[in-house]
Amino acid sequence: MTAPLRLGVLVSGGGTDLQSILDAVAAGRLDAEVRLVLSNRPKAGALERAARAGVPGLCISHKPFETREAFEEAMLGALRQHGVEWVALAGFMRVLTGHFLRAYPGRVVNIHPALLPAFPGVDAQRQAFEHGVKLTGCTVHFVDEGVDTGPIIGQAVVPVLEGDDVEALRHRILEEEHRLYPRVLQLLAEGRVVREGRRTRVAVGGVEPA
Repeated sequence: MTAPLRLGVLVSGGGTDLQSILDAVAAGRLDAEVRLVLSNRPKAGALERAARAGVPGLCISHKPFETREAFEEAMLGALRQHGVEWVALAGFMRVLTGHFLRAYPGRVVNIHPALLPAFPGVDAQRQAFEHGVKLTGCTVHFVDEGVDTGPIIGQAVVPVLEGDDVEALRHRILEEEHRLYPRVLQLLAEGRVVREGRRTRVAVGGVEPA
């Protein structure tokens, strides 16, 4: 029997993806403990969601730090203090450097509102809409030192409908994010995600022997 994922969730905004994680834990659909919600913005709504759930929340603003590495070291100190073993990015609007990623090798994941490798970076929903695609969606992936370039774990497809505008599309993608992210985290909790270079696959019944 596997131990629960000891999660730290990094946030910058309202925290609806965080809420989907908290709800899945509370409902018994995700075998995880959210040890810390960490924001770089003091007014992030996600911190209020953490407080309502009785989960520790902390703001460490990036602004006082002269380098990204110094900011990341402060975050790493807080995550270690709370016993975090896996890091989930949930609307965290800072690019992590190798300094942070080396502290959690292969244990940092992110959700992106497009079908990577299409439309990486900011406002992916608008990018997809303005490009005129018929299908878009969301992607959960391991984080590497690029921008939304890490190995893909899971994806969900969202059609672009006649009459859509960017906000309608954004809302439907977000609904899929809330379903996909907890499911992928549960696969990680079960030890079923196997990495093979840039590819990943889901092992049946747990991690296969090396």
